[in-house]
Amino acid sequence: MAIRAKPLSPFLHYRWQYSNTLSILNRLTGIALSVGLVLFIYWLVAIASGAEAYEAALPVFAHPLTRFLLIAWTFSFFYHLLNGIRHLAWDMGYGFDKKIARATGWACFIGALLFTALYWGVLASQLGGAA
Repeated sequence: MAIRAKPLSPFLHYRWQYSNTLSILNRLTGIALSVGLVLFIYWLVAIASGAEAYEAALPVFAHPLTRFLLIAWTFSFFYHLLNGIRHLAWDMGYGFDKKIARATGWACFIGALLFTALYWGVLASQLGGAA
């Protein structure tokens, strides 16, 4: 009786692909958007609660960690938005070619970075550098 070689498990010969990273990033940004709503709701409640509550909330939003989280939340929004548009194109049957899929993936990521920088740049200029 001949002994056959056992097949390898998929993870032993699987190569990481850019599409995996983009898919995971899309899921992570969706989670970040949900979690970031906590800060947004806190801000809205502080505004609705009056001047004293809003004044108490301002130091929270001035903290560097909160600022980083807000910038990450903004990036999450733009990436999720652009990748959603990309998925709509896929739903219509466009963009499945490997070269186009790779280019649109990079466009989503770089576009999110650019839109985030533009948003915070405009916000800082409108607030006189206080953003």
